[in-house]
Amino acid sequence: MLKVQRNSKGFTLIELLIVIAIIGILAAIALPAYMDYAKKSRLTEVFETMGAVKTGCTAYNAEASGGISGAAWTTTALVTTNTGVTIPGHYISAMSVAGAAANPFVKISTTLTGIDTTINGSVLVLTATDANLQAWSWNPNGTGGTTLLGKFVPKN
Repeated sequence: MLKVQRNSKGFTLIELLIVIAIIGILAAIALPAYMDYAKKSRLTEVFETMGAVKTGCTAYNAEASGGISGAAWTTTALVTTNTGVTIPGHYISAMSVAGAAANPFVKISTTLTGIDTTINGSVLVLTATDANLQAWSWNPNGTGGTTLLGKFVPKN
């Protein structure tokens, strides 16, 4: 007589479906978090560049006769010439600096590109909050011309 042996090697269909469901749930949570992380890492280059321009504006204000009041550097080339900072074109499509003579402050505006379709075309603004250009503030979304989503704007 032949004896039938039942070896349980492998997984049942239910066990495989449960594992697939768990992996799907984890992917649904992790993928959006990863995408935001990737966007923030690309924006870091923009923040560093704007910080360098901020330092260049402060130096220009200290060294130039009459300071930076009334400055209107409307192109990236003018910003580079006056601040000595090379603006990388990876994620910045345009940068300008505007100074006000009546209320001395400087506003650095940057238009973003090459980051993500939801961010491309957004504007990020960094504004000096005192006449000596020693205190600066990132404008939150909807103020000062910033159109970048609030979760991506650096904290002060």
